[in-house]
Amino acid sequence: MSSVRAFTAVLGRDVFVTGRELPSFLAQVLVQPVALLFIFGKVLSELGYAQPGYAQILLPGMIALNAFLVSLQNTSFPLVLDFSYSREIEDRLLAPLPISWVAVEKMLFGALRGLLAAVLMVPIGMVMLGEINWNYSGLAFALLCMLLGSLAGAAVGLTVGAAVPPRRINIMFAVILAPLMFTGATQFPWAQLEHLRWFQVLCAINPLTYVSEGMRGALLPDVPHMPPWICVVALLISCVLFGALGIKFFLRRALD
Repeated sequence: MSSVRAFTAVLGRDVFVTGRELPSFLAQVLVQPVALLFIFGKVLSELGYAQPGYAQILLPGMIALNAFLVSLQNTSFPLVLDFSYSREIEDRLLAPLPISWVAVEKMLFGALRGLLAAVLMVPIGMVMLGEINWNYSGLAFALLCMLLGSLAGAAVGLTVGAAVPPRRINIMFAVILAPLMFTGATQFPWAQLEHLRWFQVLCAINPLTYVSEGMRGALLPDVPHMPPWICVVALLISCVLFGALGIKFFLRRALD
């Protein structure tokens, strides 16, 4: 029980700090997806370069993008700082809880941030795009996809943050962020890529694809999408696989 209380206290402290830094946090996590949504969903539609109804397809993808990438970044970047010059990780490692729990706390906190950023995109998108015709009976499954997507993104962030040396983290993100964004089916339905089979296979490797497809299938069932159970299974596998890898790399760095 002392370990549980310590875990809760550490997580509560991080959440409290986020509350105090809320304006900077919101600016960090909303500027890019809101800009993408405005250009692709509003400007291009108004100019006639995007088909009518494209904004309906785009918004669930932007919500999924926020859930996954914000979780990834808010797990990996603080972890890199903790292991480098700040050495804040040493205070966490001295807490009365197993070292692996420290890694889980980092991952869970990053996932909470990603989930908050994803939820905030819903009212912003509705205001920006106007009328949104969603299947509201699928909101529960959409929320499940957001939750699993946040956890999967945090697990990937834990792996990256613990495995990559601090001096190379900027290069790593420059290399992986763009491919993650544009192969995650956030701007298009994955099921309609049959004529680009190689790209469809490439997108299927990206865990973000299953968040986008799950969200889109729940909220826009008439749009071609993956079966929901495949999205859930793929995200669970991603959480377990990257979570185990991230904890392994974290333990190695912490014990060194």
